[in-house]
Amino acid sequence: MLRHNLFNLISTELEIVETKLTASINSNLDLLNETSTHLIKAGGKRLRPAFVLLAAKFYKDDLTEIIPIAVAVELIHMATLVHDDVIDNSNIRRGVKTVMSCWGNRMSIYTGNYIFARSLALVAAYGRRDIVDVLADASMKICEGEIIQMLSCYNVNLGLKNYLRRIERKTALLISLSCRLGAMISKAPEQGINALKLYGYYLGMAFQITDDILDFIAEEQVLGKPAGSDVKQGVITLPALYALKYDQHKAELSSLLSSPELCRTETDRIIDIVVNSDGIDYAYEKTRHFALKAQKQLNSLPDVPVKEALFDLADFILDRDY
Repeated sequence: MLRHNLFNLISTELEIVETKLTASINSNLDLLNETSTHLIKAGGKRLRPAFVLLAAKFYKDDLTEIIPIAVAVELIHMATLVHDDVIDNSNIRRGVKTVMSCWGNRMSIYTGNYIFARSLALVAAYGRRDIVDVLADASMKICEGEIIQMLSCYNVNLGLKNYLRRIERKTALLISLSCRLGAMISKAPEQGINALKLYGYYLGMAFQITDDILDFIAEEQVLGKPAGSDVKQGVITLPALYALKYDQHKAELSSLLSSPELCRTETDRIIDIVVNSDGIDYAYEKTRHFALKAQKQLNSLPDVPVKEALFDLADFILDRDY
């Protein structure tokens, strides 16, 4: 979980969310219960439910009504991770073996589908068409983003626009949705809903760029998955995009990144070129740009304690190492 002091205002509610994540997986099949709770037990930042709760806290003190949607959003995120690990053939997630690694592809697909279905049951209980609509729209765009990323692998000719579109749909949309849903259910005014939606969007962009930086520079034990995972899969992120355009070894890097085999066998060389370029600094600059834009969205929101927490969260995104 993220640094506890950032979530002091919602610590009790987050503990309830943690309990209900497991309680929501209540299949009559023992195997499905085991696979579905595997990733929950591995832990995680719980960033998305935290944003649901924090956004709601602007307009509501009692967050009991918000708990189910916070759980649902985390379950949606987890379902995408289970499926992603199949697509990426990943063996480690959050420092433990993936569902795919333990139970195989077929069980992973069924597990991801089941977790997603459980999230929909929680959402349906609100009986609100507007919530279903925004959730469905975001889910479709997230799927489109994964396909865009798949089609972009090993393509060294794609630029910044393609990258930003990928991370928008991969990460920013779900964090934006988390903030938006918390505001909607707490009956925030339209202006407040929009400000929190944009806050989540910009913070999500900053979060994913930082993730992409850490794939080059973080230690595996801290990151919870092997470093260089993106490189091995041919996913070309912002630090590499910069090096492809400006580094003195850009021709060599282009040759390496355009080859599936070399991405796997020459991962260390690719990382060395990117890290020794100014690509990491350039990416951090973009992270700061989006984090600042997120913080600016808070200016129009009520001056309540949660406002400072969201401001500090944007600073944390800039400094995190996991």
